[in-house]
Amino acid sequence: MYIPVAFKIKDIDEMIEIIQENSFATLFSTHEGLPYATHLPLLFNDTNDCLIGHFAKGNPQWKDIENQKVLAVFHGPHCYISPSWYETNQAVPTWNYVSVHVYGEIELIEHNDELMESFNKMIERYEHDHSTYSLTHVDEQLVSNLNKGVQGFKLKIISMEGKKKLSQNHSNERQQLVIQKLEEIKHTNEQQIAHLMKQNIK
Repeated sequence: MYIPVAFKIKDIDEMIEIIQENSFATLFSTHEGLPYATHLPLLFNDTNDCLIGHFAKGNPQWKDIENQKVLAVFHGPHCYISPSWYETNQAVPTWNYVSVHVYGEIELIEHNDELMESFNKMIERYEHDHSTYSLTHVDEQLVSNLNKGVQGFKLKIISMEGKKKLSQNHSNERQQLVIQKLEEIKHTNEQQIAHLMKQNIK
């Protein structure tokens, strides 16, 4: 991805945090000679050296994805920035956003125990802290059907790159004006971008 120096995320831990907070990704590969994408949650394994996910068996992307170099895109918060918020109208509109790209190779999960472990990790990650849900309470036949209908995989990470475009190329005065206007908009993305800009401002 195109990353001007001012917007480049250099800290790997920061990129990992963005991925964990925005784990519903878009996974790109080539299928039958054409670009193909699937939207799905991807979770780090315990050592952070690969991402774990699941394809529906009916999704043809998995059938020729093994050993390809693939791209997973994680989108953080994003929003429109109006030039009307600046101290002058001699400017153009832009978009502030956070994104991380992960490049790697796919290894399909073939063993049922490993697939079940990945299901449980996913449930543990997304269920509410006080949730009583567990796969151990689900009918064995239903779980068996789930296993047959899903293809698990690991995305072995080769490299990561991150971009945090938060008006860093503008003056502190202008950044403060943008933050003020974003905080007046009661939408999640605008509020999150305002928060990140506050953390990032010098």
